[in-house]
Amino acid sequence: MDGQLLSATFVELTDTMVADFDLIDFLHVLTTRSVELLDVSAAGLLLADPRGELRVVAASSEAARVLELFQLQSDEGPCLDCFRSGRPVSAADLGAGQRWPQFASAAEQAGFCAVQALPMRLRDQVIGALNLFRATAGPFDPEVVHVGQALADVATISLLHDRSMRRTDTLNEQLQTALNSRVVIEQAKGKLAERLGIDVDQAFTLLRDQARNRNQRLSDLARAFVDGTQAIPAPSGSPRANRAGRIRQP
Repeated sequence: MDGQLLSATFVELTDTMVADFDLIDFLHVLTTRSVELLDVSAAGLLLADPRGELRVVAASSEAARVLELFQLQSDEGPCLDCFRSGRPVSAADLGAGQRWPQFASAAEQAGFCAVQALPMRLRDQVIGALNLFRATAGPFDPEVVHVGQALADVATISLLHDRSMRRTDTLNEQLQTALNSRVVIEQAKGKLAERLGIDVDQAFTLLRDQARNRNQRLSDLARAFVDGTQAIPAPSGSPRANRAGRIRQP
């Protein structure tokens, strides 16, 4: 495990006190760094909305996001069990058991054979779950589980700390903002992917990079792109960019 990257990740996950703290970008960092550090195929993040219902708020890949959505729709899977119990849930071989038949079938179709779900919990308060997916069957290394839980714990504390620092906001409002932002980001991803002939993962990377380059919130840029008030430079080699290198606007 890359110790330098691990240290940098913990710094990223605790740096929520800046004025321009971007919640969606913060959650995306958690999933992408989990994949990079823990040698897993994908990661997804579920958070509870104001009614206590889980929502998908971040994922390291489109396949993981779709699988998380399926899990919520079918009301079945290790991540749901993890959130409800507040304890880690592991499935070393999804094809070997009958505990979550619908989820197991969907996971196999998505290319995942094993999952480790980790609670985002502080004392008795469970706000979500971090879910690690792997393409190969077999038990997760104890060190992977330990570090993954540490990442989830630090992220949970950071989110709750941000709430306490911004006394006018409640956790529910914070999470609802994240959910609302996620909707417009998904719209922007789809629009970029269709315009440029790229997949949605590449579209999200382009959107996020542009937001960082412009020192702009990811959700603000996504909204501006969707309503046509801001353009996004097309990546080099894009077949659907115009001569000026800009994405065509309607």
